[in-house]
Amino acid sequence: MRQLVLSTAFATLLAAMPALAQDRPGEGVTVRPAIQPLLEEMFQSRILFRALTDLGYTVADPQEVLAQTAHLAVGTGDADFFPSSWDVLHAPFVAEAGGDAVVTKVGTLIEGALQGYLVDKASYEAGFTNLGDLKDPAKAARFDTDGDGKADLAGCVPGWGCERVIEHHLTEYGLRDTVNHNQGEYNAIIADTIARFQNGQPILYYTWTPYWVSGALVPGKDVEWLAVPYASLPDGASGVTEYDGKTLGFAVDSIRIVARNDFLAANPAAAKLFEVAKVDINDVSAENKLIADGEDSSADIDKHVEDWIAAHQAEYDGWLAEARKAAE
Repeated sequence: MRQLVLSTAFATLLAAMPALAQDRPGEGVTVRPAIQPLLEEMFQSRILFRALTDLGYTVADPQEVLAQTAHLAVGTGDADFFPSSWDVLHAPFVAEAGGDAVVTKVGTLIEGALQGYLVDKASYEAGFTNLGDLKDPAKAARFDTDGDGKADLAGCVPGWGCERVIEHHLTEYGLRDTVNHNQGEYNAIIADTIARFQNGQPILYYTWTPYWVSGALVPGKDVEWLAVPYASLPDGASGVTEYDGKTLGFAVDSIRIVARNDFLAANPAAAKLFEVAKVDINDVSAENKLIADGEDSSADIDKHVEDWIAAHQAEYDGWLAEARKAAE
């Protein structure tokens, strides 16, 4: 009798093994992500990490580095993927990482990401509607915050990629003599910008979506996007820069996943997940607003992820099903 029970149990285990392997095709594989040290990018990254875990992968603690270094980490094999690669903006970083021979941009995690320059609505209604207006020293002085007579632009952190576009524009549109590109810790710079706005002072700043700033300074209500004199992107880049009837100066972009080619080839389940995973940009902006309102701990962000998955369970389960099928 004991032998029969053992044999039956062993047979049951063997029968279950293919199903387990199919459900968790990543079992035994450790995935090494690289992410930026930005709370506002943790949400979509952790949704992917959760999906990888549900597929059986072990997700290592991510390397936290700026975008340029993150791409290089993937290219050199120090990381397997970076989930926040802007398709047009970060194209030079992909090339620096080895290009198509080494890495691949997979899927479109977030569509419709914007970047550009904005001013307070009062300044816009007073006629400051184009970045090129700042070539006039008298007009640029409206946005002078340090007394040197030049407009002060709350700008982009070096290493993000946006700084390359802004620096290109300052030269291309002849603004070097009239505009200062203030760079540093972005949250500190934008906090000062918001404080100036609340005090009724003119503001000039760069930002992007999805991000919480456009919930604090609402385009169309508090601020307006500026047009630029004409479309011009650095490094020979091209893309659609038109939004709401304006040429913004930055390409309307998509956020994609950059992964090593050898990792994708060895892990078809992860490759398919990266291909099909999508998060609505409005969901990301809404979560970023929760962070700005104080829900900014790691546990808070994990709760945001859990809530998003619960609200999109069928969609999320569909990602996993396609990934498991790809691994068969």
